[in-house]
This record gives sequence, structure tokens and C-alpha cells, in this order.
Amino acid sequence: MTPEVRRQTYIRASPEEVYDALATADGLDSWFTSGATVDPRPGGEITYRWVDWGPRRISTTAPGTVHEAVRPSRFVFERDSGDEHPTTVEFDLEARDGRTVLHLREHGFSSGDRGMRAALDEASGWGEAMTLVKFRIEHGLRY
Repeated sequence: MTPEVRRQTYIRASPEEVYDALATADGLDSWFTSGATVDPRPGGEITYRWVDWGPRRISTTAPGTVHEAVRPSRFVFERDSGDEHPTTVEFDLEARDGRTVLHLREHGFSSGDRGMRAALDEASGWGEAMTLVKFRIEHGLRY
């Protein structure tokens, strides 16, 4: 069995606002990255960039390729997860009473120990990221 990550959160904002925070460079830089790039079409490049991020003050980049970009309901891209090969990240945005349920799924991890470790790291990271985007959109807070 290959591991995968699934998370979800409820955000008090429209799907359009949540989508823009996840699938545009300006949106990502408003809460998560420093100098992200996003070409939001299938085959386009997405690059997350962090400068002095978190308690370990990490500066790094994580490149990927966009597979789907359907505003405001779905954004899918492939990226390096630290596993043996790239994984696929899917954001699905479900409109609910003028608000949004954000669903995340990351899959494609290898089935061995390295894949399991990568999935566990990603599960923790995505939990933090989904809290950060929620707080940014709902309260204007930035890490």
C-alpha cells in the first residue's frame, strides 16, 4: 500500500479568494512563500520559494509542474516531496454556504520506508500550511 496525505479545513471565504491564495504567486507570497512563481496552466511551472522560513530559518525552493488550474474549484500540480520521485498535490475547493471547504490530497509517494517518511513529513507540513492560509484569509495574519 502506498501512503498518501489527505487534509481538509473550512475557510470563511469564497472559493475564489481561497483559490487565489493557493494558485497565484501573489496569493502564496501573502501567507507562505517569498518569491513564488505560478504559471497557472497545464504544463506551466510552479515554484515555491522560502527565505528564512520557520524555526530552522530554511531558505529553499520547490519546483513543480501545474496539471490542472480550474478557478475556483481545483488546482493540481506535481512537485518534489523528498521522496524518490515527484508527488501530485490536489486542491479541491467545495463551496458551502458562501464559504469554502478546502480539500487537499497528495499522492504518488513510493511504497517503501522513504515514501512513508516523506508522506509523514508532508502531512505535518500541510496541516501547518492549511492553518496558515486559513488564518491569513480569515484574520489577515501572516507568519
